[in-house]
Amino acid sequence: MADNITVEFTIEPFVDGALPAYVTAAVEALEAMGITAVVGPFGTAFTAAPAQVGPAVSAVLSAAYANGATHVSIDSGRI
Repeated sequence: MADNITVEFTIEPFVDGALPAYVTAAVEALEAMGITAVVGPFGTAFTAAPAQVGPAVSAVLSAAYANGATHVSIDSGRI
């Protein structure tokens, strides 16, 4: 069985250009937990131990919505 889980998330509304505050806040929330986020052109991903995933997703949602997000899509899977 795999040891880690990868989580991918997309935060809306989509804005072309510089990252909006709701994305940077979500990334900063992960970094504060010691989790590295990989920001792509249409979404962001991180890999974490199973025990970290729930708190990390909660932190992403809280930070995103507190900074103006209207929708957050999350997909995860074991690696």
